[in-house]
Amino acid sequence: MTKVFRDLVVKRGLTPEFLEPKYFSDGDVFELLPDIKKAISEIKKALKAGKKIMVYGDYDVDGVTATTVMVGALKMAAEKIAKADEAEKIETKKTKAKKTSEIITMLPDRFIDGYGMSERCIERAKKEKVGLVVTVDCGSNNSKVISKLKEAKIKTVVTDHHEIMGELPEAEAVVNPKRVDIPLKEQEKIHEEGLIDLAGVGVAFMVVRGLVKEGLIEDGQEKWLLDLVMIGTLCDSMKLSKMNRVLTFYGLKVLEKTRRPGLRELLRVAKVSRLSSEAIGYQIGPRLNAGGRMESAEISLKLLGAKNRAEAAVLAEELDELNSNRRKEQNEAIAEIVRENGDALRKPVIIVAGKWHEGVLGIIAGRLVERYHKPAFVLSLVSNKDEDGDGISDIYKGSGRSFGDFNLAEAIKACSDVIYSGGGHAEACGVKILPARIVDFIDAMNMYYQGLMLEDQSKYLKVSPEMSVTSLEDFSVELLNELSSLEPYGEGNSEPIFKLIEMLVVKNRRVGKEGNHLRMTVEDSDRNQIILVAFSAPEKWLRIQEGTSVNAVVKILKNEWNGRVTPEGRVIDLSVVEDDELSEDF
Repeated sequence: MTKVFRDLVVKRGLTPEFLEPKYFSDGDVFELLPDIKKAISEIKKALKAGKKIMVYGDYDVDGVTATTVMVGALKMAAEKIAKADEAEKIETKKTKAKKTSEIITMLPDRFIDGYGMSERCIERAKKEKVGLVVTVDCGSNNSKVISKLKEAKIKTVVTDHHEIMGELPEAEAVVNPKRVDIPLKEQEKIHEEGLIDLAGVGVAFMVVRGLVKEGLIEDGQEKWLLDLVMIGTLCDSMKLSKMNRVLTFYGLKVLEKTRRPGLRELLRVAKVSRLSSEAIGYQIGPRLNAGGRMESAEISLKLLGAKNRAEAAVLAEELDELNSNRRKEQNEAIAEIVRENGDALRKPVIIVAGKWHEGVLGIIAGRLVERYHKPAFVLSLVSNKDEDGDGISDIYKGSGRSFGDFNLAEAIKACSDVIYSGGGHAEACGVKILPARIVDFIDAMNMYYQGLMLEDQSKYLKVSPEMSVTSLEDFSVELLNELSSLEPYGEGNSEPIFKLIEMLVVKNRRVGKEGNHLRMTVEDSDRNQIILVAFSAPEKWLRIQEGTSVNAVVKILKNEWNGRVTPEGRVIDLSVVEDDELSEDF
């Protein structure tokens, strides 16, 4: 083990269980989730009775992967039950086998339904003669719809991970680790085991584990769903605590040999050469999200369920094009906001309202957070289509993004009297605001923020090096292999960042068509060298002269060229040593 990696392990307090987690070593830990046994029982009864089951999901990556996971599991269970029935028919010489459950899906349309279960869910369930609705990544805050399903004699099992904003829905089971109506000891155990940090797809997978225990799915077959669990968990920015570490660690291994033509084709169009959390977060996730953002999440759902390469290739190319359109829409919107919303950008909480593509509002809010280091809401005026039956024609619909100690779920509760509807997590939410209440919303949200008297929130957005080193001796292929054991990276398990102290610039040159990228070779006092790269580098970095001493904050990546593997530094920050010393003096 290199000294650098050993020091990193000690600094992070990493255990052997983290570095090499065991797959469900705690066995039935999933049974800690509230109502999970009830959920398994209802699903089993529906499958045994041959009832039609609708899996209702969401339009983001977590929702689409969770839908695919639940559908895959229910189909496996239905097939196993059908085989057992067929065997019983032969043995008992019955003339008629039991009906096999049909599994159908429904995803909300971002532009018609918004987040969660809409009235269209009831219409579809009735029309299709559905016996059981199983939600994934939603449902906890849809009491009204679930009550109407119950009136129509249609049962509902909720599997979700969102904060519960009101009364618990009258479902047969509500499997949600964030329930606070259960005994405190049970809540503490859920936190301790890391179940509190599950994404929607993670909660869905816990139900799958329950089906395995019931003997409805062959033990081990569920592991082939872990590629989707990993993608959904990372793309929903969930903390990689105890349970999520297990799911994502093995999920990355499954993705390397995935059986899904859709994922293989998506990796191709995204030009992913090496699987990593960076590739998932910046290449795969945005393309899967592009369907629901720009047109329909059904495109992404079909891709993940594609049976052959030809079908998958067409869908992957379509998502790739939608993703390009998404980038264009968001860039134009951000330019407009910066140009025309100076007053709003100066407030403690940025709230801007306009007429932008609904699908990019969350991304724009995130970009404003990155640029201005403030929580941000981006709202767009849309037609309400009177979906709630109250005569409202137009409404501002939007997304919020936050960080640090400003919890959006709590903020929405505090400002509920000026919000038409809303819900979400601590760092991401969705809201609807009546046009006449926009000013009230801006004032209420900013007053709430100021009342918290939060200090130095920008510290949460600063990228700080974990370790400072003066020697490059350990920056080798061995270190690359050791660092790869920490993958996948994510919330609570960030990619290590190093500060290289007093490195001599041996070579510095501009690269790229426009000469705006940096490729620099630096060496330590023992003449060990490493190449540093920076894309769209600041001009001051590009002008650093050879022979200058620099401090560089970097991530260490694997560079493969002509069969040769070498470590390479991705520059986060770069400064001349004398300038650093001068800034410290002042």
